[in-house]
Amino acid sequence: MANLDEIYNTRILELAGAISHTDRLPEPDGTAIAHSKLCGSTVTVDLKLKDGRVSEYGQSVKACLLGQASSSVMAREIVGSTPDELRSIGREMRSMLKENGMPPNGRWADLGVLEPVRNYKARHASTLLVFDAVEKALDEALAKNEARLQTAR
Repeated sequence: MANLDEIYNTRILELAGAISHTDRLPEPDGTAIAHSKLCGSTVTVDLKLKDGRVSEYGQSVKACLLGQASSSVMAREIVGSTPDELRSIGREMRSMLKENGMPPNGRWADLGVLEPVRNYKARHASTLLVFDAVEKALDEALAKNEARLQTAR
């Protein structure tokens, strides 16, 4: 079993201290809030879609180091990502933490630093907040885009 030094390691501290895209977007296509009742962490995200990809992103993160670290990686990698890719990364993270799955790879490989969190179920929710919020914001953005298309017809 992982000890607390493994989940609060230097790399997690570095990621948590390097959060970008911390300004909210003035007119997002999608926005969502995810909150953990257990620890009180809250992540709010805004995003815009263009040509089937995230073109702009903003977030407000009031979370523990684990939530900050996952939000930091999300902010760094989200622009240019497709909704399908983002949903896939969310599934991989849930699998990594809850089902002993493999950590994400490629440009999302830094999320693997959160793998020791799997042994601390009480920390799963805060680690996954940004993924929950992004998926909800994507749903809203895609629904708005579909409504615009319907109106244009």
